[in-house]
Amino acid sequence: MESARCKAFLAAVEAGSFSKAAEVLNYTPSGVSQLVNALENELGFSLLRRNKKGVIPTENGERILPAVREFLLQENRIYQLAAEMNGLLIGSITIAAYSSIATHWLPGVIRAFQENYPQIQIKLMEGIRQEVTKWLDEKIADVAFLSYKEPMPYDWIPLVKDQMLAVLPKTHPLATETSYPLQNCEYERFIMPALGRDVDVVALFQNNNLNPSIQFSTLENFATMAMIEQGLGMSIMNELITRKWQCDVVKLPLDPPQQITLGIALSSLENASPAVKRFVQYAVDRLTG
Repeated sequence: MESARCKAFLAAVEAGSFSKAAEVLNYTPSGVSQLVNALENELGFSLLRRNKKGVIPTENGERILPAVREFLLQENRIYQLAAEMNGLLIGSITIAAYSSIATHWLPGVIRAFQENYPQIQIKLMEGIRQEVTKWLDEKIADVAFLSYKEPMPYDWIPLVKDQMLAVLPKTHPLATETSYPLQNCEYERFIMPALGRDVDVVALFQNNNLNPSIQFSTLENFATMAMIEQGLGMSIMNELITRKWQCDVVKLPLDPPQQITLGIALSSLENASPAVKRFVQYAVDRLTG
């Protein structure tokens, strides 16, 4: 099985059309189509359903997609191992991370890493936990930066304990206090981040048997902060999310104190490519040193 055919199939699925896949691969659309056709002939069944809007995988295409991703990952790993044996380090790394980590931690790590390994390509994907773990499970991402949650089905490297904070408008009656009573969330106008899918906030309430009075839900944390600034309610976020934002709000530690653990997850550190292993070590050294 030729890897070029597999790459063409994967690119077409991810891009949604032969023309967009051709841009990614630096081929012509007809070249991508021919490669996919050759793979279909080799396998004996159709992989893509063509229509006026582009292409979508067939049922067989969906079933074989994880194996194609794994095949290309292993090919990449072979080349990286060979390069390492020859005293080089090449390849690519796809990182999935919370937006806060991608904003505040990873730029510095990536810059330092690329100064020593400029030939390694890095792709950074941002999302909430459900998206980050999905990318890791589907082998779209090589490594993930997220918070710890049991059960933890991945190899886990803890990095930092991050404090959970109450974020209040400056006009809030408790704005001048040194902490915010967690139980008060049941009586406040609460703004729920990540459309209610922030597992750290949800777990905090579940662990403390609290039912917040949710008035609003937002997708982006910055939108939550802006609404708090306008006095529309309050919320809870980990400290890293709130760092460097210029919204005119008050941030208080919770009473009792609450924290999460941020770290690195991989499907298998032992089986990771040399480039991924080296990047993980860079991240650990920089973020825990």
